[in-house]
Amino acid sequence: MQNKQLPNVHLRKEWDLRVRTWFNQPGRKLRRRRARIAKAAKIAPRPIEALRPAVRCPTVKYNRKVRVGRGFTLEELKAAGLSAKHAATVGIAVDYRRRNRSEESLVRNVERLKAYQAKLIVLPVSAKKRTAADVEAYKNATQVSGQPIAVAAEVESEAPRAVTAEEKKSKAYITLRKARGDLRSAGYIEKRKLTLKLEKENAKK
Repeated sequence: MQNKQLPNVHLRKEWDLRVRTWFNQPGRKLRRRRARIAKAAKIAPRPIEALRPAVRCPTVKYNRKVRVGRGFTLEELKAAGLSAKHAATVGIAVDYRRRNRSEESLVRNVERLKAYQAKLIVLPVSAKKRTAADVEAYKNATQVSGQPIAVAAEVESEAPRAVTAEEKKSKAYITLRKARGDLRSAGYIEKRKLTLKLEKENAKK
């Protein structure tokens, strides 16, 4: 038998004092839920969430999806006839960092803001300025739990259908390879055409 050190591992160094427990997790969950309910009751009939823009997810993999963003850009607010300060007071989220990279996103979010403004009921702070119609509309208003205006999915799923004869004949792999080859050799083909054209012109002279 080889001479080996006897096991003498020190595993009793008051480990129980450094154990982190999570027994208050269910209690915290209940407390957060009660806080959400209390906040909703306090701000009623205002929407629980602020209005946020519809944006596309980053990267090529996910940019086909439209989701809720952080806040509206200053350009979008200006196009809708709103200022950033006023927007914050009527439940519209503002993002000073985001920029509009396309006309499509600008138009979509401006329409979203206009639709929200059409549904918006602003009750004046001063009781003297309030009309009977404003008070009645305020009383009849219902609180929205999620986004005041839902973000609609742009891509609709296609209904099942039979495969056509033309689709059966088409070769996807060959088509892609041909397109890739045409793209790679486009510059060479153009150069070759130009060279032949110049040679013909020189031959005529």
